[in-house]
Amino acid sequence: MAIAAIRTTTASAESLKLATWNMDWLTLRHDGDPELPNNVHPRKPEDFERLRSYAKHLNADIIGFQEVDGTPAAERVFDTAQYQLVLSTDPVIQKVGLAVRRGLHIQINEPLSALNVASPTAAHQLRGGLDVTIKDGSASLRLLVVHLKTGCWDQPLKQRQHSCPTLYEQFAILENWMLERQDDGEAYAVLGDFNRRLTLHDPLMEQIEADEPVTLTTAGMASPCWGGEYFIDHIILGNAARSWLVPDSLRVMTYRNDTNTPQGLSDHCPVSVTLAPP
Repeated sequence: MAIAAIRTTTASAESLKLATWNMDWLTLRHDGDPELPNNVHPRKPEDFERLRSYAKHLNADIIGFQEVDGTPAAERVFDTAQYQLVLSTDPVIQKVGLAVRRGLHIQINEPLSALNVASPTAAHQLRGGLDVTIKDGSASLRLLVVHLKTGCWDQPLKQRQHSCPTLYEQFAILENWMLERQDDGEAYAVLGDFNRRLTLHDPLMEQIEADEPVTLTTAGMASPCWGGEYFIDHIILGNAARSWLVPDSLRVMTYRNDTNTPQGLSDHCPVSVTLAPP
């Protein structure tokens, strides 16, 4: 597997830098909050300052983020003078959301709540998908930000234990959403934490490809995050958005001088691509 190049790209007026970033239990809750797992400790002020510095360094036009406990926490990382923030309304701490550079128009669509396949009485609910349309002049891009069920990293489809049946169910819902975009002819991207080491030969990707052509931007690459790992954070492009992808623009922003996951940052690194809409 190749290692994705690390470079900071400044988006020009003719391009859009699109990123996804799991922020690892970003919350303003106090230590010991009963809603937090025992091993989760809220950030210190200096941690937020470091994350905010990295967000500025990332310099993306659109950032889909995961595991953020509401708008006030997101505002500690993303400069609201530069970004508009949209978060899901799921009744969970680990919400998904978007930071969109000001000047881009946001249309909020009906959320893909069906991704929460948990029983209404389940102790732990899953996350729905945040569905928005971003418009920049004549160009329009439909976005779905997701954070899927963890634990089924690369098991075959015959695996019917643990998290796999839940993830398979979510992928079927995701594929239906993509098929609707395909039928409507909308340029679209699905981005987020898929909790799956997707490759072009993964049976879940093969199922999607059998029904509609898509571009898995992380295909054939491994991430340099924390010294090297397979991608579970992905950006998938469909319809016209596939032709907008700037070749070799996949980037992973690592954390400077950190080779092990430090307290206060994230166990995920931001992943980005650059698009050049017409």
